[in-house]
Amino acid sequence: MSNHNSLVVADAMVVRLDYTLTLTDGDVYDSSADSGPLEILQGQGQIIAGLEEALYGMAVGEEKDVVVTPDYAYGEYDPDAVQLLPKDVFPPDMELEPGMAIDLYDEEADEEVEAYVAEIQRDGVLIDFNHPLAGETLTFHVKIVGLRPATPEEIDHGHVHGSEHYH
Repeated sequence: MSNHNSLVVADAMVVRLDYTLTLTDGDVYDSSADSGPLEILQGQGQIIAGLEEALYGMAVGEEKDVVVTPDYAYGEYDPDAVQLLPKDVFPPDMELEPGMAIDLYDEEADEEVEAYVAEIQRDGVLIDFNHPLAGETLTFHVKIVGLRPATPEEIDHGHVHGSEHYH
């Protein structure tokens, strides 16, 4: 029986973390204080690459600041990924607001893509396919609050199934 105090973040571990995401201008963009700790299956790319990479080797109770540049976060901002769509492609009862996320169907790729309403103009709706954090350098303050080995089923499915027992 291994000493559970020696557990550190590694692939196939379920990691429970508290985090605060701050943007370059100092604004807090997101924090687990609102929603409770985030649970991820390490090594599955469920969080941005730069953050996942920084968690390896951390133990429960450990905390650190991680700065993630756009290339390891949501990519650079692509000015070409903006499109003006006629208003009649949206349901008439849909209340469009700048900043809201909408799912659009990409016929070429045959998949849903998430886009954001950039601006509502007289002759249409300007839609931005960039992630809202594209081009941003992100600073995360993370603290590991729980660690456990993933179950075989979780590894098989590639995600966390439930709040099992934590050390």
